[in-house]
Amino acid sequence: MLMFEGDFTASWCGPCRFIAPIFTEIATKTPHAIFLKVDVDELKAVAEEFKVEAMLTFVLLKEEKEVNRVVGGRKKELQKKITQHIWHRCCLKLLNMKLSDSTYLS
Repeated sequence: MLMFEGDFTASWCGPCRFIAPIFTEIATKTPHAIFLKVDVDELKAVAEEFKVEAMLTFVLLKEEKEVNRVVGGRKKELQKKITQHIWHRCCLKLLNMKLSDSTYLS
């Protein structure tokens, strides 16, 4: 259940430059996920594949499927959605551990 978070950005995008240090901070605090920056001018095909129509767009992927998207530099919403998916992953992992390890059941 690997989670990827993609930041679709562009060098000319003001909000992208504003959110860049925040994106880095979230990535540092979330070691369970992989964070990528995608320059839409350099990687147009990738931006088209993910149907990115606005700067700034964040796409959250889990097992190669989009599970959420945040358009715009909304820091709190981005943090909430990342935390929601990471927390869900951790809970599932813990639940699987409890079900498969009899020592947790005693």
